[in-house]
Parts: sequence; structure tokens; C-alpha cells
Amino acid sequence: MSDLLRRYGWVIVLLLAAGWFIGRYFYFMPKYTNGVDAPVFNATLANGQPFALEDLRGNYVLLDFWGSWCPPCRAQNPALRKLYDDYQSVTFPDGARFNVVSVAIERDSARWQRAIAQDDLHWPYHIMQQTASLHFFDAPIANQYGIRQVPSSYLIDPQGQIIGVNMEPGQ
Repeated sequence: MSDLLRRYGWVIVLLLAAGWFIGRYFYFMPKYTNGVDAPVFNATLANGQPFALEDLRGNYVLLDFWGSWCPPCRAQNPALRKLYDDYQSVTFPDGARFNVVSVAIERDSARWQRAIAQDDLHWPYHIMQQTASLHFFDAPIANQYGIRQVPSSYLIDPQGQIIGVNMEPGQ
């Protein structure tokens, strides 16, 4: 047995590593792809107002999942803010406008509010999804969209279809 393990041990290690990488790839793969209707949802905004994704139908919507506790999310926020600033007042040829809807997966509301202010995220649509466990992103909208890591994003066209998944803000 020892001779067999010594001889084929590297093959076993290689197969285990490949299995781990493939499993991880499929686990983090986005739930939805381009051309799929974006799931609609209702929520409450940071200012206490009700929000329905359906109300933005007819516009382009960047649905951004993030967390105040997430360094890559915070590092991406300046580019996201620039994207919003560049396009929020543009009317596209189809008559549509551009909106950002931020969905934060959080445990701490005060920290979330501070991050919005510190990062100057001045678009009107901020939603906090309270969760007890950041590890599994157990929050209704995150579950609906199959979010397993942040940052994650979906670009939705005026007809409500997903046209971009996890695009960089500059794309």
C-alpha cells in the first residue's frame, strides 16, 4: 500500500486539487446569464422609502451587490461612482436613463451608512439586506440572485433583461 501511495500520491493530490478548483468555479458561477429576465423584488431604501425594481423598467439598471466590510467592494466604489456621474444625466437613444441600485449584504446598519457617506455613493437607491452570517450571504435579494461573493453585479436593460454579469465599472 505504501509503495502504491508513493507511486500514485501525486496523481491523487492533482485530482483533489482539480476537483476543488472545478467545484469552486461552479459554486461561484453567477446564477443568471445574459438574456435572462432579471428577477424583480421589493425592498426598503436607506431613506425608508419603498422600492420596487419594476419601477425602474424602461431604464438601464446596474444592480450592485456589495458590503461595507468588503475591501474589493470599497476599492471598486470610486469607479462605480464615476460611472454613475458620467451616465446618470444621459438619455440614451432608446429614451432610457441609467441608474445604480446598491444592495449591501450587512450585519451593521451604522457601518453601512458610514460607508455610503465615506465613499460618496450619492445615487438614490441603496438597500441593506440584513444577514446574520456573511459567509453564506443569507439575505432575500442576494438569495434571489444567487449571490455567493461580493462584489457582484448585473446590468439590466430597459426591458428587464440581464445584459451584463459581473462587469467591471469601466466596461
